[in-house]
Amino acid sequence: MKIENSARLGLLWTLVIFVGSSAGEAADAKNNNKTPPPCKGCSLLVTSFKVGLERTKRGHGGGDTAWEEENLRSYKNSEVRLVEIQERLCSEPEVLNKDHCHNLANEHEALIEDWFTHKQSEHPDLHTFLCIEQLSVCCPKDTYGPKCEPCTDCKGNGKCKGAGTRKGNGKCLCDASYSGPNCNECSNKHYESFRDDSKLLCSPCHAACNDDGGCTGAGPKSCRKCKDGWLMDSENGCVDINECLERPASACRSQQFCVNNEGSFTCLECDRSCDGCDGDGPDMCRKCATGYQLKDGKCQEHDEGVENVMAGDEEDSPTMHNEL
Repeated sequence: MKIENSARLGLLWTLVIFVGSSAGEAADAKNNNKTPPPCKGCSLLVTSFKVGLERTKRGHGGGDTAWEEENLRSYKNSEVRLVEIQERLCSEPEVLNKDHCHNLANEHEALIEDWFTHKQSEHPDLHTFLCIEQLSVCCPKDTYGPKCEPCTDCKGNGKCKGAGTRKGNGKCLCDASYSGPNCNECSNKHYESFRDDSKLLCSPCHAACNDDGGCTGAGPKSCRKCKDGWLMDSENGCVDINECLERPASACRSQQFCVNNEGSFTCLECDRSCDGCDGDGPDMCRKCATGYQLKDGKCQEHDEGVENVMAGDEEDSPTMHNEL
């Protein structure tokens, strides 16, 4: 009888996985090309199974408590519950390669069934049981590599390369603000703004500081070297160079005007009415462009109709005077 139940359970497992895999095949075709790394794939399968455990969890409903507890214990490791979990296994959005997830579940169905039926109490964490102890594709937290050796201590300012997997070298990959083997130093573009026995805070240097030189503290006075567009001043540190005043002739093209920015400058196009300009708008023209004339302090389009009328009046005036 025990052999028949086991065979039936295996058949149900394979059937549900096959149906679930086929149903999601068309919708997930675009995402099924990427096979996750071994530890990631196992972790996704375990996460999906845990979602199923949570979904199928049952609580007390009142009444005969002793009877309910006995039935709940029976249901906890039951074939019925396992099938309910299998029906939606690997269906979560974060499981991109659903075929891989289903195949992994099918490949290791005996281990998962054994854990579900007999070992939940002894090994409460499925990830530890399956991915770390049985399949040896993952490592415990803060360990890495084939032998799950301890990671380098990154002081909370970086991540261990390969942490939790059988890959990597265990060295620190520091966050952008930090450097050093243990991420306990500030990078070139940052300075030490706070440190005690357990914490280091690195803050960014001023925008004027050269990336290679870095800084000793906050503000432009603390720069060791200045970036291009800034000039070192003995009193104020790095001071912005106003390129528009320092080299106005070469800063922009003839039909542009210069706008100074911090550490740089921008060239903007003159108004179309201008032939050269010192700023934006028709009132900032050095000269008026062809077809425009200066009027009321602005370059404005010629009004040829008015000019022709005025010219005609001037020509007609003598004739009219002679006739009189």
